[in-house]
Amino acid sequence: MPHVPVPEGYQTVMPYLIVPNAAQFLEFLKNVFQAEEKLKHLREDGQIMHAEVTLGGSTLMLAEASDQWSAQPAGLYLHVANADESYQKALAAGATSVMEVSDQSYGRSGGVKDPHGNTWWVVSPLA
Repeated sequence: MPHVPVPEGYQTVMPYLIVPNAAQFLEFLKNVFQAEEKLKHLREDGQIMHAEVTLGGSTLMLAEASDQWSAQPAGLYLHVANADESYQKALAAGATSVMEVSDQSYGRSGGVKDPHGNTWWVVSPLA
């Protein structure tokens, strides 16, 4: 692949999630994963047309699902400081368990499905 200039603060591949209740999803990201909001543009009706957050060194983009843009949930793999803590925070914020946190060969890992249809796999180093 030839070198492609990527703007600072972005990476070559970035998730773009189109979800119902995007404003609630944005709050979920902030509360559970300490995402930092970088940018938010609203439609005339007040719904999120486009937003960007950072999670660690990665950017995630999102928008409100609509008649023109149907929901496009995703599966996401996220390195966190403490998988148990992130898993419990996600459950408290309305996510459902996909896989309880346990020790795996690659780290301590578990999965949740957020209230917007996305599956999050959280992993932290083994203690």
